[in-house]
Amino acid sequence: MNVLIPLLAGLGLLFVAAKTYPFYLSRKLGVDDHNVTPAYRMQDGRDYVPTRTHVVFAHHFSVIAGAGPIVGPTLALAYGWAPAWLWIVVGCVLFGAVHDMTSMFVSMREEGRSIADMARRSLGGWGYMFFLAFLIMILTLINAIFLNLSCKALTAAYPASLLKLEEGSHILTTFVKDGVLMGRIGGIATTSVFVITAFAPLIGWLVHKRHWPTGLLYVIATVTCVTSILVGFKFPILLTEGTWRYVMSIYVFIACWFPVWLILQPRDFVNVQLLYGGLLLMFVGVILYGCQGNTLHAAFALVGEGQTLTGPIWPFLFITVACGAISGFHSLAATGTTVKQIGRESEVRRVGYNAMILEGVLALLALLLTASALPRVEYMNIVFPANHDGNPILAFSIAMGYMLNNVAAIPVALGSVLGILVLEGFVVTTLDTSIRLCRYMFEEFWVFLFQDRRIGLLKNPFVNTALAVALMLFFALNSTIMSAWKIFGAGNQLIAALAMTVVTVWLLQRGRSFWFTIIPALLMTITTFATLITSIKKNLAPVGSEQLIVPGQGPLTAASALLLVLAVGVIFVSAKRFGEGYLAQRLAASSVQGDPGL
Repeated sequence: MNVLIPLLAGLGLLFVAAKTYPFYLSRKLGVDDHNVTPAYRMQDGRDYVPTRTHVVFAHHFSVIAGAGPIVGPTLALAYGWAPAWLWIVVGCVLFGAVHDMTSMFVSMREEGRSIADMARRSLGGWGYMFFLAFLIMILTLINAIFLNLSCKALTAAYPASLLKLEEGSHILTTFVKDGVLMGRIGGIATTSVFVITAFAPLIGWLVHKRHWPTGLLYVIATVTCVTSILVGFKFPILLTEGTWRYVMSIYVFIACWFPVWLILQPRDFVNVQLLYGGLLLMFVGVILYGCQGNTLHAAFALVGEGQTLTGPIWPFLFITVACGAISGFHSLAATGTTVKQIGRESEVRRVGYNAMILEGVLALLALLLTASALPRVEYMNIVFPANHDGNPILAFSIAMGYMLNNVAAIPVALGSVLGILVLEGFVVTTLDTSIRLCRYMFEEFWVFLFQDRRIGLLKNPFVNTALAVALMLFFALNSTIMSAWKIFGAGNQLIAALAMTVVTVWLLQRGRSFWFTIIPALLMTITTFATLITSIKKNLAPVGSEQLIVPGQGPLTAASALLLVLAVGVIFVSAKRFGEGYLAQRLAASSVQGDPGL
């Protein structure tokens, strides 16, 4: 099948959804631009900062997109392209975008509170404690897997012959591994990240202190991106994967101490130029690729092979696609930083719903690009090698290189570098925000746990940041991308289910319609529970073995079990609150109907 058919069909469905469904949701939620948002009401120049819509959208999209909508669909190709395509479209429209928009709206109505704090108000003390502990655990896993993804991207290499690098070529630096000449793809992206981060404070100052015109700021951001890439080609930074784990850990520890407008927001604004550019490049490239008559290398559906490689299509396809369809991390970002920058309530539609739709576009492009440009043999060798240390980031990047070489005669090596650049911009942005959010969660957890008693160092942001980074590093060192992805996907989507549960209770308590949140919440809860239970059973050692857990799987198995227990706690409390609220509504309705004076 020509790659254009599923691409245009998917884009058409997402476009129609973006122009209809969020307006319906806005009416049901009661969105009103006459209400003053927390960004204005609680403006402090640090966290609560009213910001122009396009800047907020750029920040939010660059934070939520991450590497998930690229890595997830790339892994899901194990089942063939059609199952992943269908879940991306349906998931984005009815699950992911609804989750993002509704959680952002409820947070806005609750003074910009985090989803965890809203859980306290809706579910009470025990529900809040379970939810907060769950969020800390899954954020730690998210941080760990994105740290490993970042290190994979920054150290990526591929055989020079497949990159079509001629001997003596200066496009990439090369080295010999096991007798094979390899081209280093990742070093250029490393330098680019450093340059963009160095320029971020200047751009933040120009945006918030000097109030420079929007058009000029876009020009400066674009020039910064191009400069960072050129410097990267001239001075690529080359370190080992292990070294990068520690370097990145130190960086995120330092970065989350600065005000959001100084590094995080302006770096996102610059990074998003790479991301938008990458999206445009992928879109135009795949269109031209299809116009040349190129078809999909991946099969329509490979349910049996996918089951062998990753597990049964249900539930594993759904959690493997991960952020490409629905992501609980989005509610953390939306209620943690984004909502504090929004100036009008209607922006929950433009920023919340539409950013997820754009992420769906990214997921579709990544899926169809890899399915059409990367031969199946190479895909299997890169993503599912015999040593189980797959590199889906490299698979996407090589596919980008092949596609650009085909449609624009750009060298494969250069095109692959562009693929890595797009990915790395997403990953570093997500890491920054996620560590900051994890610190907030730890602070809230200690305050709740110890109430009014003195908690000393546990209130110190330095200690909580160090704790978040240390836990991230521990799980990163004790897992691989392939071993952690299923747990990450299940936990991440379980956050979404729990967040929509909180939103459902909030809507019920105010007498509003809630069917559009409770149905996705129930379906995702069942799917993620099935994944976690199956993963735990798989990691248990055979009966009669001296060990309880398969060697090397201890940390992830323990994390899975803890996530399951905490989620059960949240759901139990939520069901109790939901029942109380529903009963109160029925009693109120009965009393009104039975009053002859009405």
